[in-house]
Amino acid sequence: MFNRTAVSDFLLLEFSEVPELQFLQFIAFLMVYLATVTGNLLIISSVVLDHHLHTPMYFFLMILAMQDLGQVSVTIPKSMINFLLNSRYISYSGCVAQVFLFMFFIASDLCILTVMAYDRYVAICNPLHYEMVINWQACREMLAGVWTAGFLCAGMHTTGTFATYFCSNVVNQFFCEIPQLIKLSCSDLNLIEITTLGIGIALGLGCFFYILVTYAHIFTTVLRLPSAKGRQKAFSTCIPHLIVCSTFLFTGSIAYLMPVSNTPSWLELIFTVMYSLIPPMLNPVIYSIRNKEIKKAISKIFGFRYFSRNT
Repeated sequence: MFNRTAVSDFLLLEFSEVPELQFLQFIAFLMVYLATVTGNLLIISSVVLDHHLHTPMYFFLMILAMQDLGQVSVTIPKSMINFLLNSRYISYSGCVAQVFLFMFFIASDLCILTVMAYDRYVAICNPLHYEMVINWQACREMLAGVWTAGFLCAGMHTTGTFATYFCSNVVNQFFCEIPQLIKLSCSDLNLIEITTLGIGIALGLGCFFYILVTYAHIFTTVLRLPSAKGRQKAFSTCIPHLIVCSTFLFTGSIAYLMPVSNTPSWLELIFTVMYSLIPPMLNPVIYSIRNKEIKKAISKIFGFRYFSRNT
């Protein structure tokens, strides 16, 4: 029989009881966090400071970078503090806040990636109507829609997750992740959160298929361009976006759909790290590695002169 108790705090995953290994884990998380913060701050600074990047495409890229900063800041700092203090503790209210904010940034990321796909579709497939369709008023309205959807999604998931009794307070993950919390529920079936997860998965798949169809049209149009330089420029803005979307959705789907074990699992940890930490860290690299405008803007920030192969 389940022991229904009022949980006042949670115990997060302890990677190791050995102090030396805990310190190495702290260093690893610190390096990931610093790399993520540095990369995304460079993207934000580049877009803000370079007037050439004051366009809808880079505006949405800046929003994605801001959301990625928020996403990692919700989870990693608490884990690093626990490593240093040799603690696993997180308060009930802290866990609620972590779930809400994490889901807000995750849902907002999915929405902004969908908006970015639409932006590229209009720019490449209907270039003559681009300024009329993707104007700054439309950008503000789409951003408001993105954050409203993120807020509603986060509210639904948080309410569904914590609208139940917990029979344990041991979370087998380094942050308060929803599948792990559902596993702690005294109820065999948390209908509220499972329904919410089902809706979220359906919306996620809908966004993913929309992105795929959008890029199918984009690539069809790009291949018809007579100029090789035009095709190269189009691919340089589209392929990174498609890589980011695929990685984010694939790893996130596996992490949320795979059965949750009763004991800590390295496989679960790996997939959680892959969807929660790796995309925010790699997004600045993926978006800038083939983007000359971003490279030029970053070079200006550091006072370097950017040399293009074509110049």
